[in-house]
Amino acid sequence: MGKVLDAIDPKLAEWMEAQPLWFVSTAPLAEDGHVNVSPRGHDTFSVLGPKRVGWVDYTGSGIETIAHLRENGRICVMFTSFDGCPRIVRLHGTGTVLLPGEAGFEEVVARHPDNPSTRAVIAVDVTRVSDSCGWGVPVMDVREERDLIRLHAEKKGPDGMHEYRAQKNAFSIDGLRGL
Repeated sequence: MGKVLDAIDPKLAEWMEAQPLWFVSTAPLAEDGHVNVSPRGHDTFSVLGPKRVGWVDYTGSGIETIAHLRENGRICVMFTSFDGCPRIVRLHGTGTVLLPGEAGFEEVVARHPDNPSTRAVIAVDVTRVSDSCGWGVPVMDVREERDLIRLHAEKKGPDGMHEYRAQKNAFSIDGLRGL
């Protein structure tokens, strides 16, 4: 049986930051809106305090997380262990989108390797931390990180990335404002 924790303690923070893959889930308010679950990886996640986390958000083909957060702020971040002891941790909370030049953006970006695909920082004020067994999660080995996001951004260059975001990241699949 899982347990609900009061906050993110240092041992849990260390475990979460070591996970090579984690997931973010958001949804619009509309009853017919699309729930979005996005995988995340690379060295982008930081525990910023006992009830606050953040990550560097890279440019992707969609903008659902940012659009949903701007509309309603609801978010769940899930970590799962694919090796060693089985474990699942969920962080429920309220997310905020921080763009370059806004307070808090540099605090998170400075903790991670520079990446030309960086488009925003997502900060989450955590309201619930739950820890469960993960017994049903398979054991898997991580071979390596994919470097495609960085290579794509380098090939496009700053102007190309600006144009790509204007085309692909202006609105979510439900028509909510993105970037």
